[in-house]
Amino acid sequence: MKPFRFGINARDARSRAEWQDKARKIEALGYSTLMVPDHLWPVLAPIPALVSAAAATTTLRVGTNVINNDLRHPVVLAREAATVDLLTDGRLELGLGAGYVRSEYDQAGLRFDRGSVRVERLAESLTIVKELLRGAEVNFAGQHYRVTGHKIHPLPIQRPHPPIMIGGNGPRLLTLAAKEADTVNFTGITFARGGTEHDMSAWKVPAIDERMRLVREAVGERFDSLELSAQIQRVIATDNRRQTAEELVKTWPQLTAEEILESPYVLIGTLDEMVEALHARRERWGLSYFVTFDPLLEALAPIVARLAGK
Repeated sequence: MKPFRFGINARDARSRAEWQDKARKIEALGYSTLMVPDHLWPVLAPIPALVSAAAATTTLRVGTNVINNDLRHPVVLAREAATVDLLTDGRLELGLGAGYVRSEYDQAGLRFDRGSVRVERLAESLTIVKELLRGAEVNFAGQHYRVTGHKIHPLPIQRPHPPIMIGGNGPRLLTLAAKEADTVNFTGITFARGGTEHDMSAWKVPAIDERMRLVREAVGERFDSLELSAQIQRVIATDNRRQTAEELVKTWPQLTAEEILESPYVLIGTLDEMVEALHARRERWGLSYFVTFDPLLEALAPIVARLAGK
């Protein structure tokens, strides 16, 4: 089993000083990684935000969670990733996704294709990006991209490329992640109707077991080197786990209180109970990397202090 590590998905700040203070705090609390999402919402643009966070810290890794593949051509993405890795002394973790918010595509004048096409496009992009980051001259003619005789400068510090994470919940995306990524980040949520509806059925244990089986079959002999991650949506310290879970059913009516308590996407209970839950989830599913959002930074910190690196 891999040692535990923890990451924070940070979205915004009102100034450079505030952003860099947040990065230093995340590092001081023992988190492994500060990550930035990629949306056209009121959030910081990920690439400059990562460089700024790394400039204010010494060991904190920085990453994207996750780049929307359809907002960047893979040649541009590879060049940006290599430059970030260089300027952060090899601390980049490159998270990639297929995009899911239709309103962003509409605002940017991009065609919002069905999910299978977006995943196909991500797969082609990933092939190009990995080869460019390795230093190869890429000639690629696919259904979605064409690249002719291109090499990038600079090359990343991490070889053959910075660790790649693919996050999502759908079977196609998780199969791609298992085959190509270094980290598979399970979100447990299917965003239907262009991101306007949230299907939480994959939070249930049988659905999680099925997705883990799919990943194991797709990755084959490489499974032991694969890092498995879960995106935590709630961290609630309480002496009454059951009552808290029953209250959350009002927020997530697709789930029962028991299903919420069993899910790897929620931590509820005393510190000892939450630590025990993470050990159980690592034992059952191999999950060792847990990511949450900056409003939960303080709530997760005692668990990070107890488990990080163990």
